[in-house]
Amino acid sequence: MTPPTTPHPQNFARQAWFDGTARRPEGLSLVSRRNVLKAGLAGIGGLTLPGLLQHEQSAHAGLKTDPSNGKSVILLWMAGGPSHIDTWDPKPDRPVNNRGPFDVIQTKQPGTLICDRLPLMADRLDKFSILRSVDCRGSSHQPNMVMQTGNREAAPRTNPKGDRYPSHGSIVAKHCGPVRPGMPPYVAFQTHPTHIGYAGWLGKQYDPFIANNAAKLPIYTNVGKDTGRTSGADVFQLPSGLNLERLKNRQNLVADFDQLRRDLDLRGSMDAVDSYRAQAVDLLVGRRAQEAFDLSRESDETRAKYGKHLWCQQALLARRLVEAGSRFVTLDLSYHPASGTWDNHGDNIPPYGGISRGLGPLLPLFDHLITTLVDDLEMKGLLDNTLVIAMGEFGRTPNMGTQGSTDGRNHWPVVMSMALAGGGLTHGQTIGSTESDGGAIQSRPITPGDLSATIYRYFGVPLGTTYEDERNRPRYIVEDGQPIAELFS
Repeated sequence: MTPPTTPHPQNFARQAWFDGTARRPEGLSLVSRRNVLKAGLAGIGGLTLPGLLQHEQSAHAGLKTDPSNGKSVILLWMAGGPSHIDTWDPKPDRPVNNRGPFDVIQTKQPGTLICDRLPLMADRLDKFSILRSVDCRGSSHQPNMVMQTGNREAAPRTNPKGDRYPSHGSIVAKHCGPVRPGMPPYVAFQTHPTHIGYAGWLGKQYDPFIANNAAKLPIYTNVGKDTGRTSGADVFQLPSGLNLERLKNRQNLVADFDQLRRDLDLRGSMDAVDSYRAQAVDLLVGRRAQEAFDLSRESDETRAKYGKHLWCQQALLARRLVEAGSRFVTLDLSYHPASGTWDNHGDNIPPYGGISRGLGPLLPLFDHLITTLVDDLEMKGLLDNTLVIAMGEFGRTPNMGTQGSTDGRNHWPVVMSMALAGGGLTHGQTIGSTESDGGAIQSRPITPGDLSATIYRYFGVPLGTTYEDERNRPRYIVEDGQPIAELFS
């Protein structure tokens, strides 16, 4: 297993200024005017709202896409790396040590079999595309950056600058902005910062809006046990001493911020607050974002359809967010903050387990989640404008028995499978294939860059678009990649 790593350096500043942790001691803690002032800013700066507004206006200032196209992405991030052989690329005729403990099932795609633990997907596979030949060499986890950026160099374990490559969600936030004003363009529900792609060289104003505390959600332990407690939706709560009347009084608010700016050396951290302070108040007291995160506004029937599980509640929120106007929503489908719950090495390493005890319980839950989400998007008329992507960092080894287990599988970045639905793309197909044991790509290799090019073409972002690194050198948003032609045919 991979032990937890230290969050990215840029996240320490972000935690203090934008995640509402002003009261949390930083190293050697002193009661100082600086920390008192930071605490005073927690109610506004801690919401990331000014930064979100800067996302929107910056995006529209140099807009390369039509914000009215309404397109969005929901990324179901299976943190840890799901086994391709035990999900979407089964090998039923192979010896048991290779094929695994599960059976197979026929699907709505003639001739395509998948794992029998995914019967709901099998019954709807005409709405999905399965990619069986994704070459994810270079990808690792914690941080999980290669597949979320489309760049093999985005590997902080081997490249000191690996965390600087911007994620798909951040690129989309910059060049598309939200579908509707008042919504964060890039939203993530994360179990750990190293599971989610950030903005890197684009600037932290394009980091995801971390939504864990924006809605009332069940709290789970790192082994997937429901504690019976619920998180508070405290992101939109006003801090002590502030009320709507005072927030609406622009002159008082401006005076407060000006006084704080005279006393603080923020090194650019509050640039967004300075330019967008008034708009931040509008968003804070506005209703679009608050209503999008309010699950109580859904019917009892819809909430029951998704179910009470944490991930399923987040999936319902993802639908609500794209419906309200967010562009890119990522769900970190992991209980564990380390390498991820789908990291099924072996039975003797809780909570990961092997294939039977680790992956086995996850598949029916995932099957329900993804099919409920796709069905609901379709019923709401949102599926053609919402691309659902389900994937992890890499596949798993062809043979079982890693780390002393009976049926665990190790990391296998040589090849993985992933699933897509919606977005108005061409589905009902399986793209690519692997060798008879699932250990190598046999046909139609798909690179991380191909995935990037596909996402950006879907959004209408020109593939020749660049951004600047720390030396002001231009870098392309797509390197070594072309859109997956079969999806656009």
